Amino acid sequence: MTTAVPVRAGTAATATDQPTTVGGRVRKRLNSRTATVVSIVIAVVWTLPTFGLFISSFRPEDQIKTTGWWTFFSDPQFTLENYQQVLFGRSSSSGQLASYFVNSVVITIPSVLFPLAFAALAAYALAWINFRGRDWIYIGIFALQIVPLQMALVPLLRFFSQGVSLGGVTLMPAWDLADEQRFVQVWFAHTCFALPLAIFLLHNFVSQLPRDLMEAARVDGATHPKIFRTIVLPLITPAIAAFGIFQFLWVWNDLLVALIFAGGGDETAPMTVRLAEMAGTRGSEWQRLTSGAFVSIVIPLIVFLSLQRYFVRGLLAGSVKG
Repeated sequence: MTTAVPVRAGTAATATDQPTTVGGRVRKRLNSRTATVVSIVIAVVWTLPTFGLFISSFRPEDQIKTTGWWTFFSDPQFTLENYQQVLFGRSSSSGQLASYFVNSVVITIPSVLFPLAFAALAAYALAWINFRGRDWIYIGIFALQIVPLQMALVPLLRFFSQGVSLGGVTLMPAWDLADEQRFVQVWFAHTCFALPLAIFLLHNFVSQLPRDLMEAARVDGATHPKIFRTIVLPLITPAIAAFGIFQFLWVWNDLLVALIFAGGGDETAPMTVRLAEMAGTRGSEWQRLTSGAFVSIVIPLIVFLSLQRYFVRGLLAGSVKG
């Protein structure tokens, strides 16, 4: 004689709802309430210094030097004098970041567009055009990523100042540029340093495009330039945006390359060079440093937040085959 065992309502449904794969279990844990709370705590911890910097940039000098930024809520005092001194100060010691801000924009935009254009063309050629030595070229480009930037600074600087000669024959003359034309050197340096990673990253995306799609385009008579322009570029937009964000943040926050190739003059030096000078010579002027630092991070924040969805799509697309 058998005894019926009562089954609690919803047991079967609960059993079938359990994920059966490792990826499903990890995804479920990441979507849990605990993971959400931890994410919120991490976001607050990372955002708190930026918020304090923003509050301090609007406080008077005596308040910044005597009290913490959190006392602003008990004794709010607001001023725009810090930004006026930093952006439009009459003396060099006051800041004058407006011209350096323009220099940063002039340096950053071409330094992002040039490697993206060259890398996209190279990635397509290495992925879908058959020619002799293609694999060795790709391996060489991949290996260039391990070369430290600091090791290439001196040879590149000699290339600009002395040119290239072989056996007494000048293959390329020196770049005799005026101070206001040294933007070209910075663009060239940032483009060279960014190309290995850019080609490697975009090649991974371009090579994953369906082969049937490419063959169908060739059957229809499409040439390589047309395939690249009408098919490849729209499909790799997330990857281009992802690398564009990385490159923009790197160039905007760069100090080493700008200090070596752009110099410290007002004509070409970016904002990072000026902030370093202010921190070194005006280390006690906290009201100027806080406002200057916040001015320098406004543009990267806008770029990252506006392109965030492309950034996430680009990272996810590169993590899955097909």
